[in-house]
Amino acid sequence: MAVSELSPELVASLEAIVGKDRVLSDADSKAHYGGDWTRVYRPAPCAVVLPGSIEQVQEVVRLAARENLAVVPSGGRTGLSAGAVAYRGELVIALDRLNSISDFNPVERSVRCGAGVITEQLQNFAQEQGLFYPVDFASAGSSQIGGNISTNAGGIKVIRHGMTRDWVAGLKLVTGTGELLDLNRGLMKNNAGYDLRQLVIGAEGTLGIVVEATMRLARPPQDPVVLVLGTPDMASVMEVLEVYQKRMDLQAFEFFSELALQKVVEHQGLQRPFESPTEFYALLEFEQRSEADMELAMELFEHCVEQGWVIDGVISQSVAQAESLWRLREDISETIARWTPYKNDISTTVSKVPAFLAEVESVVNGAYPDFEIVWFGHIGDGNVHLNVLKPDALPKAEFQQRCGEVSRWVFEIVQRYGGSVSAEHGVGLLKKDYLHYSRSALEVDLMRQIKRAFDPAGIMNPGKIFDL
Repeated sequence: MAVSELSPELVASLEAIVGKDRVLSDADSKAHYGGDWTRVYRPAPCAVVLPGSIEQVQEVVRLAARENLAVVPSGGRTGLSAGAVAYRGELVIALDRLNSISDFNPVERSVRCGAGVITEQLQNFAQEQGLFYPVDFASAGSSQIGGNISTNAGGIKVIRHGMTRDWVAGLKLVTGTGELLDLNRGLMKNNAGYDLRQLVIGAEGTLGIVVEATMRLARPPQDPVVLVLGTPDMASVMEVLEVYQKRMDLQAFEFFSELALQKVVEHQGLQRPFESPTEFYALLEFEQRSEADMELAMELFEHCVEQGWVIDGVISQSVAQAESLWRLREDISETIARWTPYKNDISTTVSKVPAFLAEVESVVNGAYPDFEIVWFGHIGDGNVHLNVLKPDALPKAEFQQRCGEVSRWVFEIVQRYGGSVSAEHGVGLLKKDYLHYSRSALEVDLMRQIKRAFDPAGIMNPGKIFDL
């Protein structure tokens, strides 16, 4: 059940659980906690609660279950698929106060985090211990661990370190009935039946609310070095990837288009990496553990130039320069936000990317030749981000309608290439109608059965991913 506002009796019951000043119903709070970075749906929750403990989350969920009140868990609200949007009078359970870090174990290289711990907070904690939390992306300064787990966040280091699920040693989940599951408990090996932890990771809050997690840490990379290479076409980008991956352990392999670079340079006050413009750019990061690593990187660079795969390039000579080169890639999303971009986060197997990207671009350019298209992504793992920029003179509603028309064609290409309509941002509301392009009817039916087992009343983030 969704309501426009809570009854005084329900408000009083919630206040008895979390405290009088932790139940918010003003318009600003609803807008802030009830939405995410998407702007398609207007946030309209009935209220917002901010529990301060796992027990309070359980009590709130039990009350919601008794009242048949739909709930939406809210983390850092940085999602791009409307997975955390409360737009039909749901109760928002914001996890910001569950932000403690505890029980650091140097032997296991693990640490316990509340769901509200900011990603950057965990990264900084790991650094203070001489360790490294490798899951990283542009929103690390505001995204939360619980949300990262619920969307299985990826980012710029996936080629070497994998997705969020690879770093979750254990987690605690409040189910749709208010029960608390303690899953895996930090074990490295545990083959005692189904690993329910992995079902929860990436479930977007539809199975329950992640309230705590034990996260693994790694040794820090040693003297990371960044290269930015200009290439004439996407096929050359893939040749560069193959050459470097055969000989070196890459920390990252990203790409972006010339238009993306132009926008970042113009609006962020950055310098071009080199004068020669090229169609695409590859950004590589590797560890320089000895002089031999640098020599090998330069040897491979010269080989790529000789083959015509690289036109020009630059290599970082300091930490500051490496950070500056990374900004050419990481500042793209922030830069193009002013054009209200139509985004698609799609993927296929790495080897198919050039043909896949060419087909998608042909379809979009053919349908909307007046639109600017910005490409970037984590090319080392097959994930590309399509961004269509809204012309200034075109109304937002008309722009969204026109872009929506081409989505089906794009996702038909995704399906033909055996890819995913959502590589790392989740399904949420925005991709729900397109889920069948990546998942079979049997898979979706099994997902529904799993949800009913965790959430029999269907109150947990209803309407996200699929409808019951």
